[in-house]
Amino acid sequence: MYAFIGIFRSIDVQAFVTFKYLMWSFGIIGLVKIIGYYGLKKYRAVLDGNIRRVIIIGDSSGAQELERLFKNNKELGYKLLGIYSDKKNEGVTGTIEESFDFIEKEQGLDEIYCAIDDLSEKHVNDYVKYASMKMINIKFIPNTRKLFTKRLKTDYYNYLPVLSIQEVSLNNSLNRFIKRAFDVVFSSLIIILILSWLVPIMAILIKLESKGPVFYRHIRNGMNYKEFTCYKFRSLSYDKNSDLKQVEEQDSRVTKIGRFIRKTSIDELPQFFNVLKGDMSVVGPRPHMIPYTKQYAKKIDKYNFVFRHSVKPGISGLAQVKGYRGEIKNDEDIINRIKYDIFYIENWSLFLDVKIIFETIVNILKGEKKAY
Repeated sequence: MYAFIGIFRSIDVQAFVTFKYLMWSFGIIGLVKIIGYYGLKKYRAVLDGNIRRVIIIGDSSGAQELERLFKNNKELGYKLLGIYSDKKNEGVTGTIEESFDFIEKEQGLDEIYCAIDDLSEKHVNDYVKYASMKMINIKFIPNTRKLFTKRLKTDYYNYLPVLSIQEVSLNNSLNRFIKRAFDVVFSSLIIILILSWLVPIMAILIKLESKGPVFYRHIRNGMNYKEFTCYKFRSLSYDKNSDLKQVEEQDSRVTKIGRFIRKTSIDELPQFFNVLKGDMSVVGPRPHMIPYTKQYAKKIDKYNFVFRHSVKPGISGLAQVKGYRGEIKNDEDIINRIKYDIFYIENWSLFLDVKIIFETIVNILKGEKKAY
């Protein structure tokens, strides 16, 4: 308000009018917040609305305190579905092993609370993996401060500390907005400045050499394994089953124009329509053929493989500019590709995206060994 008055000095606004406006604004906002706060408490306690369905793993003193908090304070909005522990105490729903079956079958579970001191390291890792795969929040109930690290966020339920895993950089809501804005601007420029004249030329060249569509449409797994149609300029002889087999070196299916556009990565340019639509990002983990997605998942740690699908796939990525692109010939290729994908997700920045785009352009100009 004062910045507005400072910039537009020609507008004559009396000090008392400004003061009155601010007081009314603060008063109305405060009233709305208070009504919303107490209204939400009543909505949860009386109508069972806005409920988070949770389970507690373990039966430590901290877990018991949290159980009492959930049961005695319905206005907090938690519905306790069960308590799982290997201790045979009253109120325990089942064993720790039985909890994994419950998590697997239960569709509406929102949060898992784990008493750290009651669990082995293996169990903790298993719960983290299950939570990530099922898109469930996981939090930890400590009895000591030995596990407090910068990677863990601490919340207090009354005086009870509860730990949760921090969001990675790319899953932060502000960073997602920045990345999406960059994707929209960048893809719009490519579509207007390049694809507007390139598509007609490519259509003529592709049609002159072989029959079939100009664009190759193939199904890929996107964010959270959601399937989407990915677009490329067709570089192979037309075959309905071409999506079932990777392109190999000296592949007889590749046309003459196809070999050129694959070598220069021109065949990937229509994916900027996918970026503008929101199915993909300019930079991110490359999407695999669906049959190969299932095959690779058996060779990679399941948590890491699922983690790479927690963000939108990209036209280019860190793994690709480091040399892990194209045909997967051995386990080392896919393992290193996943490692770079995980590093990218955990350390994302807009500068890193720009750096990868620049390195992609340099690699295209230099020529890439695996671009066939």
